[in-house]
Amino acid sequence: MPHHFSALDALAGTPVTKAHATGNDFVMLADADGRYSVDADQVAALCDRHLGIGGDGLIRAVPAHRSHDAAAEELLSTAGLSSTDEAPLWFMDYRNGDGSIAEMCGNGVRAFAHFLLAEELIALEEGQELTILTRAGLRTVRKVAEGYAIGMGIWSFIDPELAQNNASDALVMARGLEDPRPALSISMGNPHTVVALPEAETLEALDLTEKPTVDPVPPHGTNVEFVVPGEPLVEDGVGHVRMRVHERGVGETMSCGTGACAAAAAVRVWAAQDGVDTWAVQVPGGDVMVRFIPRQDGAEDVELSGPAELVMSGTLR
Repeated sequence: MPHHFSALDALAGTPVTKAHATGNDFVMLADADGRYSVDADQVAALCDRHLGIGGDGLIRAVPAHRSHDAAAEELLSTAGLSSTDEAPLWFMDYRNGDGSIAEMCGNGVRAFAHFLLAEELIALEEGQELTILTRAGLRTVRKVAEGYAIGMGIWSFIDPELAQNNASDALVMARGLEDPRPALSISMGNPHTVVALPEAETLEALDLTEKPTVDPVPPHGTNVEFVVPGEPLVEDGVGHVRMRVHERGVGETMSCGTGACAAAAAVRVWAAQDGVDTWAVQVPGGDVMVRFIPRQDGAEDVELSGPAELVMSGTLR
């Protein structure tokens, strides 16, 4: 307990907001002047559900040129991007609940955009788009009736050769499964390993309080999604999938945006349903929509849409 209190001492007086997107919850910190340098212990203390505010992660909203973040500065430099006080390119400084740095979070992007709007740091009308910077690169956010639609970038196989030949590149074991299950590893800018299960009862019986084992595990670890295809799989041109997820550095969460995209992509590969471009993914925290958009180079962009909510705002004691 003293560890948590001492970690938060330096942040006393800091305004914070709690937000969630389909149950994936975040501590939000506005840092327009680049004043805050939040370390791993402070993030873990803030995200602690008993001794802190509680959250799956922390998101600091900061102009890219004031971020003091090596990844953001490198992306600005190599891509020739512009960010100024007059026209800031907002950087989503995302940390997992244990304080570790992460590339991005699809649900977090929706919460991030909603937070920027509520803080009057941006103006965004329905139908308009905003470009933000994440450690996985630029992402576009469009305001839509159901919340926000996020351009998630291209999906790809982590091991293309294994994935294309066998539709499986790993074995996953979790509490509640009798034997390891074949899985497919997919990149959405961050790593995911997707496991198909035969029925909803098996999905519900999983105990994800313990981290699943993945063999081989991707170089930077992985998020693990367990999915059950809908019955019917496709209805009125829309695919349906149920999902639970264990996230790196967090544990089980009620939702994962990039995970929902990876889950839909994997089910399309397994079911040879690549002609179905729109997928409804049901997670414990609600529903999101995933849309695949073909590119001229043969790859596919992915768009994720769904709601975001602000829960509370306050000041750290």
